[in-house]
Amino acid sequence: MVKNAKGQVVYDADAYGFLKGAAPDTVHKSLWRQGKLVARQGLYKVTDRVYQVRGLDLSNMTVVEGEQGVIVIDPLISAETAAAALKLYRAHRGDRKVTGLIYTHPHVDHFGGCRGVLPNGAEDGVPVLAPDGFLEHAVSENVYAGTAMQRRSGYMYGAQLPKSAVGQVGCGLGQTVSLGSVGLIPPTRSVERTGQVEVVDGVRFEFQMTPGTEAPAEMNFLLPDLRALCMAENATHTMHNIITLRGAQVRDARQWARYLSESVTLFGGRADVAFASHHWPTWGGELIVELLEQQRDLYAYMHDQTLRLINAGWTGREIAEEVELPPALAEVWANRGYYGSLSHNVKGIYQRYMGWFDGNPAHLWEHPPVEEAKRYVKALGGRTAAVARARAFVREGDLRFAATLLNHVVFADPEYEVARAELARVYTRLGRGCENAVWRNFYLTGAQELREGVREAETSVVSSDVLLALDVDQLIDSVAVRVNGPRAWEVRLTMDWCLPSLGKTWHLTLRHGVLTYRSDTKADPGAGVTLTMTKPQLLAMLAGKGLGGIEVDGDVSLLRTLLGVVDKPDPNFAIVTP
Repeated sequence: MVKNAKGQVVYDADAYGFLKGAAPDTVHKSLWRQGKLVARQGLYKVTDRVYQVRGLDLSNMTVVEGEQGVIVIDPLISAETAAAALKLYRAHRGDRKVTGLIYTHPHVDHFGGCRGVLPNGAEDGVPVLAPDGFLEHAVSENVYAGTAMQRRSGYMYGAQLPKSAVGQVGCGLGQTVSLGSVGLIPPTRSVERTGQVEVVDGVRFEFQMTPGTEAPAEMNFLLPDLRALCMAENATHTMHNIITLRGAQVRDARQWARYLSESVTLFGGRADVAFASHHWPTWGGELIVELLEQQRDLYAYMHDQTLRLINAGWTGREIAEEVELPPALAEVWANRGYYGSLSHNVKGIYQRYMGWFDGNPAHLWEHPPVEEAKRYVKALGGRTAAVARARAFVREGDLRFAATLLNHVVFADPEYEVARAELARVYTRLGRGCENAVWRNFYLTGAQELREGVREAETSVVSSDVLLALDVDQLIDSVAVRVNGPRAWEVRLTMDWCLPSLGKTWHLTLRHGVLTYRSDTKADPGAGVTLTMTKPQLLAMLAGKGLGGIEVDGDVSLLRTLLGVVDKPDPNFAIVTP
């Protein structure tokens, strides 16, 4: 159990002690097996000088022993879990200092714990390596849709569910997310091309760039002198997400498959072990190539068959029901849909190429959910009749359509407890039958919120480190996407934000409910107010902490007007109710 400085539990690996023996009726047998494997915790030797700490967070932390110390790869989500992982390593391998840090890609479970291994950042000259574009992508999700993604992540990872055979049994990729302090130490060295070799503390790293696969910026690497291959999150022991259910841009299954082919070409025969930042290693040159080729064929098959059926006139929902993997792929444990699923991945591929509209005019201008639900319930003869029809579908074994009907009743009349309770029971049964951990978590979290309401979110990835990593353009964008357009329709104002340390001034204009900006080296004499400040002062101002230390020239009420039309995001918005 890992705790923070206040004694609060950040990660409890022992909560998964129930994952023993045969699978109970409440958990899919295949998912139970995956949970038992992923829940294993401890320090593991991958090969000489390469170790992994597993089971202390959603991801693994890898430690490579160099000449003077250790290079840490992907330091988990939280400083507390990363520090605990490093402590565990040192207890068995000696108190070696951290001489390098590598981020394989910009998802928080691969950089958030950086302050746990480098509390002072890169101040001591420790190199921090990351793929080109890392910093931009590490922070951009938090600018645009971070609140919504964080809320849906709670469903995806089952963060509020009990850890038990009737609750959360894992996530397929890892067990669960830690709830500690998230940091971000900016990279000091960028990896920009395939074949680039970097030496860190005497250890050679040979990189392969894989942008647009599991993350917008990502890289694999070979340790040629140790014959060890790191596949980042591009080849793990599960089908991964082409579209993640927490929400994100659709990934490119075609490119993913192509980069895996390139991995075989670049590294086949040069590694005796392959490991990733999740799950367990694969030993043996032939088995490594087999794993990479099976995963390549998995993503290529999903992509190609989806496109084949798109061009035959099928819609995303239809394709998701039609496509099945060939037995030679489906029977491979590493291709099972514990995290990604064939169904939602196919829909994601459809979305990437065709968008949300399926071409049917009936779907072009549908009513929003509440209004549609009211009409369905009326057409079914009222809420009592609708629930009765749903129960009939439950008796027939069609839980999917029962959920559809009951969802309409709940959205038409969210206070109707009979429908809420019935829908919660249906979601529970659906969840317990899922091989996919994420689907299970969505269903069971939905059931829990129907019964108990929404619980407040426990953590946020928008830490001070993450905010400091945002550039001024991104900070202004973060304000612009929260402007309440209708409230700002009649507001017209201009202002300058001057940051002398950056040698730039940003000219902001609010009109027509839109906040736009441009940067220049000179101030705008026509601005209604000019604020001269440092980056930390700008962050404090946007956080509502006042204008302390900021030089104001002009009508400061314009700032109050601007901030007065900016909405505060709701991290606890409803999902299974209106």
